[in-house]
Amino acid sequence: MTTTVSAAESLPGSPAPVSDRTTGRLDGVRRYGRSLHPVGLAVALLFFVWSMTPSLLPRAWYLQAVATGISVAIGYGIGCLAAWLVRKCGIAPDYAARTRRIGWWSLAIVAAVAVPTFLILGSWWQQIVRDLVGVERINRANYLLILLIALAIAALILAIARGIRAGTNGLTRFGLRYVPAPAARLASLVVVVILGALVVNGVVYQGLIGMANRSAQASDHSTAPNVEQPQIPERSGSPASAEAWDSLGREGRTFVAGGPTAEQITAVTGRPARTPIRVYAGRESADSVAATADLVVAELERTGAFDRKVLAVATTTGRGWVNSRVASSLEYTAEGDSAIAAMQYSFLPSALSFIADRDTPQQAGRALFEAVHTAWEARPEGSRPKLVTFGESLGSFGGQGAFSGAQDMLARTDGALWVGTPNFAPQWAQITADRDAGSPERLPVVDGGTNVRFAASASDLDLDGAPWGTPRIVYWQHASDPITWWSFDLLLHQPDWLREPLGADVDPGMRWIPFVTFWQVTMDMVFSADVPAGHGHTFGPDAANMWAAILHPEGWTDADTEHVRAVLAE
Repeated sequence: MTTTVSAAESLPGSPAPVSDRTTGRLDGVRRYGRSLHPVGLAVALLFFVWSMTPSLLPRAWYLQAVATGISVAIGYGIGCLAAWLVRKCGIAPDYAARTRRIGWWSLAIVAAVAVPTFLILGSWWQQIVRDLVGVERINRANYLLILLIALAIAALILAIARGIRAGTNGLTRFGLRYVPAPAARLASLVVVVILGALVVNGVVYQGLIGMANRSAQASDHSTAPNVEQPQIPERSGSPASAEAWDSLGREGRTFVAGGPTAEQITAVTGRPARTPIRVYAGRESADSVAATADLVVAELERTGAFDRKVLAVATTTGRGWVNSRVASSLEYTAEGDSAIAAMQYSFLPSALSFIADRDTPQQAGRALFEAVHTAWEARPEGSRPKLVTFGESLGSFGGQGAFSGAQDMLARTDGALWVGTPNFAPQWAQITADRDAGSPERLPVVDGGTNVRFAASASDLDLDGAPWGTPRIVYWQHASDPITWWSFDLLLHQPDWLREPLGADVDPGMRWIPFVTFWQVTMDMVFSADVPAGHGHTFGPDAANMWAAILHPEGWTDADTEHVRAVLAE
């Protein structure tokens, strides 16, 4: 019989026939499949199922894919580690080929049932979470893509892990030429860890954070739409101010250009009002946070802020943002007889500031409060304004850095409003840990609510009519806010807020799962502010109730608060 070979097939270096390439790919897939450990795959499947369960906020399908992919990779690693430990204990069962086939087929059947079932359940649970926080439902079809992306992410993580293991093994074999095996293994591990740290610090931290900082700095020179330079002397950046308009940064310009006028305040409260003072200094105004704080105090002096009824020190987020509703509600409640002092200490948004630099927010909060407090204390005691302080998110973390704890706040201020405080704020953590027995972590009761109160909404301030002395400190936080509840402890430790009854806007089916819950809450943080006010990390009209309770101005009524709420809700 004669065999015919094409010219292309006979030439050296010519591409293999399509059938051969297909067979080669299939062989590669089979080899990769055989390299996977069945125990690891079983645990990975369990982590896949767990990752689809609900958490604090609705997640976009692609964020769900990331959380699922990381969870699957972790589950596979835990399964392989468990199998390795069993072997190290001398247990190494030699199953027959038929038993192994049955095991593989059983795992495949369970996966074929569990994966689509929990993709469907996961999309359904997400719709329930959306209903709880008032977000519009979405098309669930995209959830079909989660499996593909999650497997790709898990495979990438596995490939990186195997690459690190191969590098460690190679270094160990090299070291065996010169030192005993234990020393070679230890040395190779140390080298890999050091190299990894250098790569992460040099490439990820220095490179990406540096690039983000340069990009943010360039963006900081822009001005938000419809924001115009103020012309009144009560504002920094105005023609009467020593702080140039262009030096305030994007968020600083938005802050000083906003807020209600005296006429608008009168229209809402029905009382005569003054023009509120807003002073600000930008990141580029001075070489240090202390020098920037001094510039803010100079602006307070220029505008006559120390002669107002209320003086507020606001610690901003990383790039200098101040929640306009929180600031405006204070000004309405004080009938315009107020001054707010703030400054920018970074170009980065809060998330990157948290990763890159946790020290500067606290330094800035401490520097600004101390500078203002020193100038405030120099006034005759009877002519000082009420001194209050506030901050949101990273601003709350930084602002609390000026105090050693609740007693220090009570001793040196006339009130404080801390909004959406991150879990890593030490003052918040200590106050929460010292709460009265029986009170929940999500809404602690401290000393019966004598001075410090926690609230998710305005109604929580009442505490069943318990006496509330002065000064008053309010921690405003939502049960569904991942910024407040995210912590590395979620990896291996069940927090009290997940042991106790959950908040009304949290799915009652949420459970703490080792490793998985951490990544779920991490993904929840990405769009935590893209939900309606009263949920997640979005704080709105309730600011009117918070300031009315803290300042409790003479003659102020519940009707006045409702009028301010209506304005803030627009």
